[in-house]
Amino acid sequence: MTLALGAKSFYRSAFMAKVELTRHLYRFFPRFEGADIVVDAATVAEVVAEMEKLAPGFAFYICDERGRLRTHVNIFIGDERISDRIRLTDPVSPDSRVFILQALSGG
Repeated sequence: MTLALGAKSFYRSAFMAKVELTRHLYRFFPRFEGADIVVDAATVAEVVAEMEKLAPGFAFYICDERGRLRTHVNIFIGDERISDRIRLTDPVSPDSRVFILQALSGG
C-alpha cells in the first residue's frame, strides 16, 4: 500500500479492500480523516496489520495484547459482522468493504 504524501488519499488498485472507520476513530488517528483507505489483505488480521503500518498504535487500540478484538470494537465485512474475534481469520476479498467501529459508552 502506498501513501500519497501531502494528500488525503491512498492509491487503490483493483485488488485492494476498502477500509472505513467510524468518525470517533479519526480523533485518535487523524491521518485517516477524509482519506480513501485501501489495503492488500486476505484476512481481517492482515487488514489490522496494514492499518498498523499506516498508523502505528492502531492495532493495539482495537486489539488487546493477545491480538484479540477488544470488546468495544466491531468489524464488519460488507454487512456481516466478523465471527472470529480471537484470531481475526475471517476472509477479506479484494472488493470487500471493511468497516471498523468502536462502541461509545458513558453517561
